[in-house]
Amino acid sequence: MDAAKINIHLNFQQIVDAVKQLSPKDKLKLNEFIWDENSMIPLEHQNIVAERIKEARRNPDMMLNWDEVSRQLTV
Repeated sequence: MDAAKINIHLNFQQIVDAVKQLSPKDKLKLNEFIWDENSMIPLEHQNIVAERIKEARRNPDMMLNWDEVSRQLTV
């Protein structure tokens, strides 16, 4: 179904309503397409994450336990 080129103006809710009509298989394909198209992580963000990983490895005692943090957030 790659034949037609169309230009249709839809608002966000109309797009959501159209996606809801897709089969689960097609929803998954759409999701994969969206993330494959827009998953470029800027180099500066990659560098920040790499530095944080290095710091965590140098100082493992500074790391917080997620279960403990999660419990504190729900209190």
